[in-house]
Amino acid sequence: MTQTGTFAVTPFSQKLRTHLTKNQITVLQINLGKRCNLACTHCHVEAGPKRTEELTPEICDQLIELIHRFPQLQTVDLTGGAPEINHGFKPLVEAARATGKEVIVRSNLTIFFEPGYQDLPEYFAQHQVRVVASLPCYLEDNVDKMRGNGVYNDSIRAIQRLNQLGYGKNPQLILDLVYNPALPVSEYFSLTPNQVKLEQDYKWFLKQNFDIEFNQLFTITNLPIGRTKFYLQRTKLYTPYLIFLADNFNPTTVEHLMCRNELSIDYLGNVYDCDFNQMEEIPAKSRSGETLTVSKLLAAGRLDMIDEIRTASYCYGCTAGCGSSCGGALT
Repeated sequence: MTQTGTFAVTPFSQKLRTHLTKNQITVLQINLGKRCNLACTHCHVEAGPKRTEELTPEICDQLIELIHRFPQLQTVDLTGGAPEINHGFKPLVEAARATGKEVIVRSNLTIFFEPGYQDLPEYFAQHQVRVVASLPCYLEDNVDKMRGNGVYNDSIRAIQRLNQLGYGKNPQLILDLVYNPALPVSEYFSLTPNQVKLEQDYKWFLKQNFDIEFNQLFTITNLPIGRTKFYLQRTKLYTPYLIFLADNFNPTTVEHLMCRNELSIDYLGNVYDCDFNQMEEIPAKSRSGETLTVSKLLAAGRLDMIDEIRTASYCYGCTAGCGSSCGGALT
């Protein structure tokens, strides 16, 4: 057990009692960089307007080749930062759509109102991009506390614009929203609410007040990494929160973990098992123990080079209660 003060957290690998293994890779999640027009308090990427890290043209070209070469890839999932403002966004969208793959963009919505990006809703609709949009609560005060003053109203306007284009209505134009809980202020922690019930609440409130429609709500647990970790450490809640997550470990979630069928790629072309390992700089390793890059995948001519997924204590965040992933609850 790892010891911190008077607390002890059972290592995640010990809780599993077996190795966490990869299935066939079908999802390529690409973090295009840390540039963002917002600096949200819970951001595990620590993205913001002052960050400059982003995809290079060389890595972008390698990723486009990867997308074209491997038909087993079904989904290209673009994230950031605000993925839309980082280099390579549109070329990657168009490469993926040209090869018949689903494209997900994880959007903060407010980017639609930044100079030079006002055409994004129409661009999304043109290419039938699936929009997964952050709206961590359906109430204005809670959203603005987490993401900045005025973000809620801009988000509502952005969703209304997407609705006007057919998102949330046309079956080819999928709009999903993401709920994140507020950061805890004491040791009275709670799991994310029931996803089905909360989705009903979101849909009722947003329809009644703004005539908004969307497809699904994803509830995502705040993992103790990035700005969330720094906040928990400052408030001396880091280890108690980990223990809470570990105490709520649900073994039935393990089969559905997103890391099992995806590769996460950073803006430098390095390969990770998931976006969270990427932020904590825990690279994926091949069965021979070698760290991987996009160029190595291309040279090998295959994506399925990883047997065992590397785990850490924050993996409890994905396996607590109903589980948590980039697609919401797991069970």
